[in-house]
Amino acid sequence: MGLSVFDGLLAKLNLEHTDITIPSYIAVEGPIGVGKTTLAKRLAGTFNYDILLEKSEENPFLERFYRDRRTHALSVQLHFLFQRMQKLQSLRQGDIFQQVRVSDFLIDKDPLFAKVTLEDDEYRLYQTVYDNVITDLPKPDLVIYLQAPTATLYERLQRRGHAIEKPIEESYLQQLNDAYTQFFYHYDDTPLLIVNTSEINLTNNHKLDYYNLVRFILQTQSGRHYYNPHPLTAEKTTVASSFY
Repeated sequence: MGLSVFDGLLAKLNLEHTDITIPSYIAVEGPIGVGKTTLAKRLAGTFNYDILLEKSEENPFLERFYRDRRTHALSVQLHFLFQRMQKLQSLRQGDIFQQVRVSDFLIDKDPLFAKVTLEDDEYRLYQTVYDNVITDLPKPDLVIYLQAPTATLYERLQRRGHAIEKPIEESYLQQLNDAYTQFFYHYDDTPLLIVNTSEINLTNNHKLDYYNLVRFILQTQSGRHYYNPHPLTAEKTTVASSFY
């Protein structure tokens, strides 16, 4: 982050240099519908970082998977694995390593979906492939795990109305949500910030929610941290103008 951008951000957030830690590589994670890509894009803009997106729309098996998970689970899983691996390998190439700083996926959690969707023999095959290709990939300086209740995730999917996501049942979202909870309960490879998004909105139209989270990120040190904000009241939203 350039010095002027950095100083401007600290001034906007009323922070001193001594109060903060700036992660050089941030991975945003969470179940479908929680808003990880939205947050990753906003963080990239705020920190003036380049962004690494998994771009699920580029997976040719995804639409078929949502219509018939049993038949297409292994195909969609392996495509995502190699896609994510190739994107992370690009971080090693020249100046790209210094530029790409925010991603909307953590490849360590890739087996999470495999455990939910694959049969036992397929999972053993997948795990063999995973163990042989995931070697010496860059690790984030901070992982942000976004949480929300399953009913909230389902409502968000319905509201955004992507045709490819129409076949997704709430029961499937519950399985994924439970798997994410278990994965991050045991995760300790990098600093971790767990964010409850059920009562906040991190879109462009809710700047106070977003900048409060950025302030917390910059003050996060090593270890595991929890951010569980309360919804903004009408009185609190009047101070949002200070962030514009």
